[in-house]
Amino acid sequence: MLTFDMTATLVILTGAVILLVTEVVRNDVIGILIVLALTFSGVLTVQESLSGFSSPTVLIISCMFIVGKAILHTGVAQRVGDFIIRRGGRNEKRLLAMIMGASASVGAFMSSTATAAIFIPITLAVAEKTRINPKRLLMPLAFASLISGMMTLVATTPNIIVNGILRERGAETLGFFSFTPFGIVILALTIGFMMLFGQNMLAPKGASAELKKGLSIDDLLRYHEINKSLSLLLIPEGSGLVDRSVARMQLSARFGVTLLAVESAGHGRKRIIAAAKPEMVLQAGDLLMLIGTDAQLQAFIEEFSLERISASASRRKSFFQVVGLAEVMLNPESSLIGKSLKETLFQTTFQSMVLGIRRKGKTQTEELADIPLKFGDVLLVCGAWADILHMERNKSQYLLLTLPQDYKEVVPAPQKEKVTLAILGVMVAVMASGLLPPVTAILAATAALVLAHCAPMNSIYEVVDWQTIVMLAGILPLVLALQKTGLLSLASDGFIGILSGSGPFIILASLFLITAILGFFLSGTAVAVLIAPMAVDIGLKLGISPQACAMTVAIASSAVFVSPLGSAVHLLVRDPGGYVAKDYAKVGAPLLGLSLLATLALCWFIYLR
Repeated sequence: MLTFDMTATLVILTGAVILLVTEVVRNDVIGILIVLALTFSGVLTVQESLSGFSSPTVLIISCMFIVGKAILHTGVAQRVGDFIIRRGGRNEKRLLAMIMGASASVGAFMSSTATAAIFIPITLAVAEKTRINPKRLLMPLAFASLISGMMTLVATTPNIIVNGILRERGAETLGFFSFTPFGIVILALTIGFMMLFGQNMLAPKGASAELKKGLSIDDLLRYHEINKSLSLLLIPEGSGLVDRSVARMQLSARFGVTLLAVESAGHGRKRIIAAAKPEMVLQAGDLLMLIGTDAQLQAFIEEFSLERISASASRRKSFFQVVGLAEVMLNPESSLIGKSLKETLFQTTFQSMVLGIRRKGKTQTEELADIPLKFGDVLLVCGAWADILHMERNKSQYLLLTLPQDYKEVVPAPQKEKVTLAILGVMVAVMASGLLPPVTAILAATAALVLAHCAPMNSIYEVVDWQTIVMLAGILPLVLALQKTGLLSLASDGFIGILSGSGPFIILASLFLITAILGFFLSGTAVAVLIAPMAVDIGLKLGISPQACAMTVAIASSAVFVSPLGSAVHLLVRDPGGYVAKDYAKVGAPLLGLSLLATLALCWFIYLR
């Protein structure tokens, strides 16, 4: 006979599941509603209902968002992507293995969704360069991003949840690298399957597809009909430019060229790139990035005895990490209307120079300083990325219309890359050795990353997915309610009754499939919160390793290969890859089966022998 508390908890659980599936309200609102329902129903006390907000699980997950941001902010992830493009060549199978291996490795320390978001533009760039249909690469990338959640304890939320359940039950917890054998084996099986069958199931080899890509800096220059080229010029010893300021040279007025950026030696050995400023003083050894026609540039070179340097892709990319272009359109209320660039002191006011003014479908690039601006004018501006983005705050003056895709590859703090790697290395070593509890090690690493400016301190709260945090903090007390009311025991007893007499493989396979099926509709976090406590209890009651049961649920929570609704990762690749639901089903179902077999085999080898 169900008690009132049991009935109330079941109603709350059912309502939560319905809301999570239908997405009628936001996830964080669902978490708050669960807390309120548990409190007002009397199932839990106020302290118990709010216990999720002080859970180590919630703290760890919050910190991992910041760790992931540091990996992006310092260019660690981009360096991996550059390595793939540089070493992969045009061999499709090698590129596939490198993309999947790199995303799984990077994702071991950040969310699967963030990993996929990082590697999608990298994968599209690889596809464009090698003329491979992106449909043959993007879904394998999504699968590898999901498998990255199987690599380490902190790779994904379900891993942390199942470990917390083991700790609460007094069982031995899983180590930082306990998940790694499962992730490596399943990744290897997935790569092999995609190479042999999966890619051809998605698109025939050699089939072409239109790549969806944004405008690049070069595209913007061509669109504005700027028939000038970007060039790099070196200032040698004895040049007339040495010890002269940019403002004094009046390069645009005298030669028609525009100085965009300067690479100088600075005060140390490492060269520094900075956007050109009027007060900047040039020195011997400086490398100038300019824009101008061949004739203009040649006249400038001869006048000051400059040396032309090859503007290779890597050099251009280094400059475009610092300086870029954008389009801004004047608003009708703008105080700039009717005034020229000279009158408004545009470059001084906005720290950006205007390369062209587009009006009535045509762009003017000569003698811009004295042209009165009109409503609807589109200005092609150039400056440091930070200054360009700052212009967005002046919405009363203009609208930031277009940012080229080059901005997505900008690394804000590349000089902190080694520091980030060192901090992450210490964190992993401490967690793996057991010197500190995971939550303490991760909190310390997060603090170190922030204090070392490896993660942006001014936007530290913006990088945390608060919807996920609040949802999780609200769902965790629901597990406590299931346990407190005895529903969890009833569910595990019922499961045991159904599978009475079955061997451990049947029980583990059943747990895997139940978790995977729920993952078709719910997030892996929600599924782990609901299934992991029951799985661990079943293991303890039947004498099956609770670690094996917990690991099975964790791996199945990440193995959401079949349904496009099971993870945000699938939603990210669906549009650029042009996938439909049956693509996920026909490729994901065999992978789900392989993951099940691999999980059972490894659980037997590690926990059940």
